Amino acid sequence: MMSKIKVLVVDDSAIVRKILSEELSKEPDIEIVGTAPDPYVARDKIVKLKPDVVLLDIEMPRMDGLTFLKKLMKYYPLPVIIVSSLTPKGSRAALEALEIGAVEVMCKPGGPYSVEEMVTDLVQKIKAAATVKFLRGQGSVRHANKPLSQEISLPKIETTNKIIAIGSSTGGTEALRQILPMFPPGSPGILIVQHMPPGFTKAFANRLNEISQIRVKEAEDGDSAIPGLALVAPGNFHMLLRRSGARYFVEIKDGPRVHHQRPSVDVLFNSVAKAAGRNAVGIILTGMGADGAKGLLEMKQAGAKTIAQDEDTCVVFGMPKAAIQLGAADKILPLDQIPIEALKMVQES
Repeated sequence: MMSKIKVLVVDDSAIVRKILSEELSKEPDIEIVGTAPDPYVARDKIVKLKPDVVLLDIEMPRMDGLTFLKKLMKYYPLPVIIVSSLTPKGSRAALEALEIGAVEVMCKPGGPYSVEEMVTDLVQKIKAAATVKFLRGQGSVRHANKPLSQEISLPKIETTNKIIAIGSSTGGTEALRQILPMFPPGSPGILIVQHMPPGFTKAFANRLNEISQIRVKEAEDGDSAIPGLALVAPGNFHMLLRRSGARYFVEIKDGPRVHHQRPSVDVLFNSVAKAAGRNAVGIILTGMGADGAKGLLEMKQAGAKTIAQDEDTCVVFGMPKAAIQLGAADKILPLDQIPIEALKMVQES
């Protein structure tokens, strides 16, 4: 019998601590070993209770969550999921937390995001986070990589009818932050599904735009997929590629969750297989579960070239592993080699 995942909830709101504790305790694989109203109490409980995963709020009295996270990653690194408010300030801080070493980010329930939906997502994220290994003194084993600085020169090839589709989940925000700046200005249109809750994808796209040579934005319904532009699927909506004559554009729509996810990588990849076929390259990056595996196989069968991230550079090897097991990946590569190979594949297609 597998042992339960031990979780510590750190939040200054007694109501939030109560709701999360009660709802997550209903999950047979999860045990709430304690709660803390601030980082000072949390520090003592982490040492005493040795949780597998910490749920951490950002805005707290006495010490804010980011300061605490930096100290935690330095002295006692372990998987941390940020549970943040949906304010613009909260979104920016949550992204900074991912760069520091948090493995996932969640938004607190409110508005269109119900407690039930939040807990469903959070359970999946806790299970993914519990599989991430950390080393004392350097944070996550695979978050310790420095950003890749290698630039790629793009041969003079026709990229207007080419598409690169990327899917990722746990660890994907950092993987994308490392590889997207490597794509040169004339790169084919790039479509990205990163599993993230609503409210964070816009800030994430803006952050990627600041560090990339290409333009990056959160996708809007009807946006054209053109060279030099990367579109990030908005949280809580599926993104599909469509074609009208010679023009590619995206459709942003609601719909049932696929593999517990909305946006879903499978939904994107299936649409790319139909709309772009052999003119596409599919890339599946780090993440838990199997979202994107069947879609990547659909792309391959439609004539697209496909790449899966290798196990050594993944934070969680679930999604690439599922794709590899289906025979969906033409190449299995370390993260830093993926952009170069993708552009080679574009040139060959």
